Amino acid sequence: MHLIEIFLPLSNNNGKRFDPKLYQSLEHELTERFGGVTAFKRAPASGENKEGSQVVRDEIIILEVMTEELDRAWWANRRKQLEEMLDQDEILIRASAIEKL
Repeated sequence: MHLIEIFLPLSNNNGKRFDPKLYQSLEHELTERFGGVTAFKRAPASGENKEGSQVVRDEIIILEVMTEELDRAWWANRRKQLEEMLDQDEILIRASAIEKL
């Protein structure tokens, strides 16, 4: 079993918030494909990374799904689509092997 985590920014690079319908659509897509999704969005997480000598801060939400099979090609393609849609250099999607208890 794999846990997939998708880290999504709440705003574009100019600070303009994305439409909440975008996240609702993605949640629906993931529910249809994987049978469910967990969205951590009530208290957005914050992150920062260093780009050259500048520190960039983001507010993010995290979506999670669990799946038996890890389709790396599908996830790589979906990540690229999200990067284009949200005008981001990189969207982090990570997978962890897990055991359901």
